[in-house]
Amino acid sequence: MNFIFISPQFPRTYWNWCDRLKKNGANVLGIGDTPYDDLAPELKQCLTEYYKVGTLEDYDQVFRAVAFFSFKYGKIHWLESNNEYWLEHDSMLRTDFNILSGPDIDEIQAYRSKAAMKPYYKKAGVPTCRQAPVTTQEEAEKFIKKVGYPVIVKPEYGVGAAATWRLENEEDLAAFFAEKPEDAYVMEEYVYGWICSYDAIVDSQSNVLFESMSISPPIMDIVNEQTELVFYVPPSVETQLQERGRATVKSFGVKSRFVHMEFFKLTKAKKGLGKVGDFVGLEVNMRPGGGYMPDMMDFAHSTDVYQLWADMICFDERRLPENPEQQYCVFFGQRDRFRYVHSKEDILAKYGSGIKMCERMPDILSSAMGNQMYTALLPTKEDMDEFVRYVGEKAENSKDAIDYEDAYEQEECHQAD
Repeated sequence: MNFIFISPQFPRTYWNWCDRLKKNGANVLGIGDTPYDDLAPELKQCLTEYYKVGTLEDYDQVFRAVAFFSFKYGKIHWLESNNEYWLEHDSMLRTDFNILSGPDIDEIQAYRSKAAMKPYYKKAGVPTCRQAPVTTQEEAEKFIKKVGYPVIVKPEYGVGAAATWRLENEEDLAAFFAEKPEDAYVMEEYVYGWICSYDAIVDSQSNVLFESMSISPPIMDIVNEQTELVFYVPPSVETQLQERGRATVKSFGVKSRFVHMEFFKLTKAKKGLGKVGDFVGLEVNMRPGGGYMPDMMDFAHSTDVYQLWADMICFDERRLPENPEQQYCVFFGQRDRFRYVHSKEDILAKYGSGIKMCERMPDILSSAMGNQMYTALLPTKEDMDEFVRYVGEKAENSKDAIDYEDAYEQEECHQAD
């Protein structure tokens, strides 16, 4: 099997995808914009060959790289980046090189367009927020008369919570249209709820081989207000989310992929959507959860999702048994603008081997994820809540300090993607 992996060097843990593929006998070929000498030793060891381009943004350069590999190694069987940012380029390359193992350029639109997703949710029987395209201010006002303020406006083809706003009143609406970019935007009704993901590895028959969930506050608010990010992976998937996640997988016809599907878990009942605790469809992402989500799933479920994914790619089956050791894995992203009571040394001394990751976040990720991250594995939710309180505790004279304990415990987190 010839497998081309786009940008295997970023995020830094993505060498693991390549490593497991190689262990399964695949010929792994990398394309990236980092000089070869700067690649991590672990990545170098699992790549048969690496092709450096000037920039991955230039499709022609990446096209030539794929053409080179195709000429040298023969038929390319798979091409993936497992990265939301490159999904469209991935699909264009599959189309141009007749690589049939993933969505082509036509299929990818349903996966990336927030408007095109709606019919698939409806087919799956999963409720979603009312939505309308944002074209003129007059049409937006008509939509708002139906749903009321506040509303969310976001790019139809967006990554994360970039360029997303919550509009509270007419002044906000006017300001948005005064500054609105040329990109296509959609407007949605606002709901109160946690953001929960349904994460799954799916085989060629749309059967779920592995599943997990995560629970987080709104990324939109974190990016816009530069507050701290806390999210966690619990030991198991809630029953309704499991049912609706699997139905969504079937509706979209997902095959041979790792998926990250986002839902609201309502903290306020909403007419037409559900009662408190119900799950409402938000959007689908046909790739693994971003950042260190795969590693957090590994820790929480005592498994190796990189290997599970590679087994699906190479053998179309699950080969690792389920491990009964299941715990809570929590991420806390501190901000440099706050002064914390407990130092890095304090945190490491108190939690010891429970700290699974501790590092500075790259600048490109710090806006959403914070500057200094701690990822911990804890046996109970009570232990996890105490960890969050301890790591987030601030000095009284901390500039712009927030009471994050209250922010974490309250049940009114808001809409974001």
